[in-house]
Amino acid sequence: MINRYAKQELFLGTDRQLNFQKARAIIIGVGALGSSIAEMLVRAGIGDLTIVDRDYVEWSNLQRQSLYMEEDARNKLPKVIAAKNRLQQINSEVTINSFITDITSLNIEELIKDQTIILDATDNFETRMVVNDAAIKHGVPFIFGACVGSYGLSFPIIPGKTPCLNCLLNHIPTLNMTCDTVGVISPIVQMIAAYQVTYAMQYLTNNELLPILQSIDVWKHEKSDINIEKLKNHNCPTCGPIRSYPYLNDDYQMKSYVLCGRDAVQLSLSSIKVPSLRDLSKRLIRVVNDLIVNPYLLACTFENHRIVLFKDGRAIIHGTKEPAVAKEIYRKILIE
Repeated sequence: MINRYAKQELFLGTDRQLNFQKARAIIIGVGALGSSIAEMLVRAGIGDLTIVDRDYVEWSNLQRQSLYMEEDARNKLPKVIAAKNRLQQINSEVTINSFITDITSLNIEELIKDQTIILDATDNFETRMVVNDAAIKHGVPFIFGACVGSYGLSFPIIPGKTPCLNCLLNHIPTLNMTCDTVGVISPIVQMIAAYQVTYAMQYLTNNELLPILQSIDVWKHEKSDINIEKLKNHNCPTCGPIRSYPYLNDDYQMKSYVLCGRDAVQLSLSSIKVPSLRDLSKRLIRVVNDLIVNPYLLACTFENHRIVLFKDGRAIIHGTKEPAVAKEIYRKILIE
């Protein structure tokens, strides 16, 4: 048989290539960064890949999220389903596990169990902090990445060796901008994904990872590398001597996230008992319009808002950026 990894093996060496093919990686989010990261890892022959995302494919994703097609947007296919379909066509040798869910303190520890490495591709710091706490608690390396506009940054978090994300919150370049206000272009996505995958490949092939924060603006042709080793907070509640892992505390309040780049709010309530989508559709059919149900989600229009409900009780309320408005609609649809 032809060795599909021959060129990569020439660079890495046979033993290191085999180590890479035995590794297990999890990507948190398969939007722009996650799509690119997943494709690179699968083409490189990662042994086992888990992808986790809460959202479905929309037309505005196609500009930069490389795994998705127009048909996925038309069908409102969950991103992890569309991504898995495409990735299996790229490399059938890789085991791909997919989860349509939001990352919370209640599920993150189970999701990262037995993983070799975690790659960050989420779109909000709340989720990153939950993942950071779990990564440090369980000793799993966490490769941070973020981008907006034409700017992005990446750095490796190695438990017991580097500062964690909690240590760095007051030091890393502030991302006051969001893709909702300034957008994002595809080249910076590809570059940050490349940095993250490089860090992952180095770790998984037993190369030393330097504690370097890489920052780049492709539009302004600016780049800087910052050694973060001395930024460790020795009183950090996540990685210090007395650890409370504050972001892993259970939270049964309704959580809201204004979704980046969209006139929409995501809501979730971890303690709610959610009816099946079919049962819910029977209850809603007389009070909503444009009802669509598939095995993954229910979509409808209610009070001039487009609503997408997932099996785990999450909802995306379109047509508002106000969490209070979204929560009221959520309660009417799912709770009352």
